[in-house]
Amino acid sequence: MMETIKQKKQLSPFKILAIGFATVILTGGILLSLPISSVSGQYTSLLDSIFTATSAVCVTGLVVVDTGTYWSFFGQNVILLLIEIGGLGFMAMSTIFALLLGKKISLRERLVMQEAYNTFTLQGVINHVRYMLFFTLAVQGSAALVLMTQFIPKHGMARGIYYGIFHSISAFNNAGFDLLGNFNSLTLVNDNKVILLTLGLLINIGGLGYLVWREILNGVRTKKKLKNFTLHAKVVLTISFVLLSLGTLLMLIFEWNNPATMEGMRFSDKLINSFFSATTPRTAGFNSISNSEMSPASKLLTMAYMFIGGSPGSTAGGVKTTTLGIVIFTLISVLKGREDAEVYHRKLSQSTVYRAVAVFLLGITIVVLGVMILSISEVSASFEVILYEVLSAFGTVGLSQGLTPSLSVVGRITLAIIMYLGRVGPLTVMLALAGRQGKVNIKYPEGKLLIG
Repeated sequence: MMETIKQKKQLSPFKILAIGFATVILTGGILLSLPISSVSGQYTSLLDSIFTATSAVCVTGLVVVDTGTYWSFFGQNVILLLIEIGGLGFMAMSTIFALLLGKKISLRERLVMQEAYNTFTLQGVINHVRYMLFFTLAVQGSAALVLMTQFIPKHGMARGIYYGIFHSISAFNNAGFDLLGNFNSLTLVNDNKVILLTLGLLINIGGLGYLVWREILNGVRTKKKLKNFTLHAKVVLTISFVLLSLGTLLMLIFEWNNPATMEGMRFSDKLINSFFSATTPRTAGFNSISNSEMSPASKLLTMAYMFIGGSPGSTAGGVKTTTLGIVIFTLISVLKGREDAEVYHRKLSQSTVYRAVAVFLLGITIVVLGVMILSISEVSASFEVILYEVLSAFGTVGLSQGLTPSLSVVGRITLAIIMYLGRVGPLTVMLALAGRQGKVNIKYPEGKLLIG
């Protein structure tokens, strides 16, 4: 009897993930509210601190105060630590500490990690965490060295090294926080090809997912062809390549003659800024050209990309590339009159399709509700700006048209909740709140509905 009660009190992996992220956010918010965290040496309001901590842990980049000028060195490093925890996942960080201390990882902790990193089995989950750590440090360290070559000549040795490390971590984790000051992001260095290409590559590397990169690197070592990759890797790489290449081309076309963004640039700068503008909505938050002065077509494309986001098991947010792929492949199968969704000559299980549709619809629901609330609380803002900001929060992107710093209390709380839902995952949060019910083998009589 006591054993049964104990089992009921145990938290599900979904609840552990949801509570864990919330705990990290609250801790970070309290640290950022302290006088030591601000340049002025004064307390920061708890709401602004928690909003910033949420944005950092959820690797979003939306800010109510300028990161480079408001926060002290201590505050910036708290943000940097929160970004790293948010990107790797708090379970990875706790596992790394446990391994360093020589502690054993329980089966329950392995189940939570399996859910957190979207791995298919429990086998090798600890090795996966070790791989994540080494891969992250290698990529971030290499990129930081490259960025230092650009920042040191302009900002001096100490600040240049710090800027290289900070922006490397921020970009790899798709966070979008920058230290260049005055909410300018990268618009003042949009002619620096090294910075834009390095950060763009970091964003794409972080957004593909650790499992996919592990398979790519193993494939390079063993000379394995793409057709022999797992279905997951093939779908992620295909959707990511199409989105990036199509986005770069469309951004180039939409902004070519826009005097407020790219008209005065050389062709090479236009191409790189188009690549960067197609990369950051999925889901980094840096911008090299003005978001508010983009053409309407570019804004619409950016909003669509923010909703899609990156890939499962990565540092990115959004509904994910695989979710989009499954929805598209299911639609194609329906149009072809097939009963099962198919991709690369493989049938997708019903549970996979149901999960993808659920994530997609929950994402739309969260965005719609968020827009409704902000339309009431931010009466002076236009619908376009509100939708842009909500999609940026849900996709954990961080791009802004300037609304976030002037948000009301209700608006800030709403966007903070949306960022949290976008990072943890809407389906994970819903399952944490509802709890998983045991499977009941009941089949009801088939019903018929008219569709379309």
